[in-house]
This record gives sequence, C-alpha cells and structure tokens, in this order.
Amino acid sequence: MTNRPHRTLPDISAERTETERLPGWPEIVAGLGAAAAVMGALVLLAPFLPTDPVAYGLTLAAWSAAVGFVGFGVAFAIRIRSLAVFGVRRTTWRWLLIGVGAGIVAFLLKGAVNAGLIALGFGADAQVPFQQAGNGGVVALIVTFVCLSFLVPFGEELLFRGVLMRGLLRYGAVVAVLGSSVVFALFHGINLALPTAIVVGIIAAEVARRSGSIWPAVAVHVVNNLALPVFVLFLGLGSGV
Repeated sequence: MTNRPHRTLPDISAERTETERLPGWPEIVAGLGAAAAVMGALVLLAPFLPTDPVAYGLTLAAWSAAVGFVGFGVAFAIRIRSLAVFGVRRTTWRWLLIGVGAGIVAFLLKGAVNAGLIALGFGADAQVPFQQAGNGGVVALIVTFVCLSFLVPFGEELLFRGVLMRGLLRYGAVVAVLGSSVVFALFHGINLALPTAIVVGIIAAEVARRSGSIWPAVAVHVVNNLALPVFVLFLGLGSGV
C-alpha cells in the first residue's frame, strides 16, 4: 500500500510535464523540410503527371493532402512525445462552434481579398485544377471533396498549427500566429492563394492558440475549404459524369 503513491506520482508528474512542453526547432525544421520535399517531388514529377485535366486535378488534390501528414509524421518521429504537445487534445463543443463561426468569417474575408486582387488584375486562380477535378463526375467530386475539405485541413493544421505555431509560442503569441501564418501561406505558392492563405492562417492560428487544441482550427480550415466542392456541386457536374 505504501509503495503505490511512489510509483504513480512520478508518472503523473512526467505526463503533466510532457503535455506542457512545446515542439522545438528539430520538429519544426524536420516537419517543414519533409513537407517541402513532398512539394518539390511534385515539381520534379511534373512531366510524368496525367495530362487529362480531371486526373491532373485529382493528383494535385491527393498530393496536397499528403504534404501536411508527411510533414507532421516526420516532426513527430524526431522525438517521442505525447500528441498533446502538438495540440492534438480534446476540446469543447463551444470551441468547435467558435471554429465553425471563425471559418465562415475567414471565408468571407478571403473572398473579399480575392475579389479585390482579381479586380486589380493580380494573379491567377490557383484553384482551377481542383475545379476541373470536381467537374469530372460524381466519383471525382467525392475524391476532391474528401481530399480538399477534410484531409488537407487536418494534415495542414497538424503541421502548421500543431508543430510550427505551437513551437513558435515560446517567442510570444504575435510571432507564433503571424510567423506560422506567413509560412503556411508561402507553402501555397506565390499566387492568388498567398494573401488569402495568410488571412485563413491567422484566424486558424489564433483559434488554436486560444483553445489550446488544433481541432477548432481544423474546423476553421474545413469550413473554408468546403467552398470549392460545394461551389462545383451547385453549378452542376461537368460532362465527364
């Protein structure tokens, strides 16, 4: 009986310390490096990608989903830790609803920024390949929907908010939120998606920071990314059905 507290108390203390730690630069560098390598591989393989617009768009959608998961997987493998260190922890329904509402706000702000940039003649729409994929029929629309609206948000939130934003929190909230959002946007390329990704990134990062969990940020991202497949669905499927 007397030995039991001595066995359990250190375990509880260790678990608490593990949860309170933040990802370090090894995780950040390894995670972003792996994600960049996945994106670079797509560039190298460009001559071998399908020429059919639907197949090409589906390939890009699947590859985009892999970027975040590969980056997070490598970061997590650097040092064995609890997933809670990366913000993968329970949250409340209230925070999830806040995430949904923030996602709607992000979508509206992103639309306003997009409209302004297009009116000024800046950039081309980087979402065109995904629109073409979604117009390829029911199956293509479902695959596009799952990849862009669920897998991409989950993977990117694990990497950019769970690893990068939480790792930068040691330098303060402003550096963590703005720094992670700029890097997140740069991973979307120098195009029309960059400024809008900063908008979405800032909102998602702040929600993740305040809630202490990535799930409300995933909600922000999902709501924002739902727009494209829903847009395609309401316009009607293309002739490739």
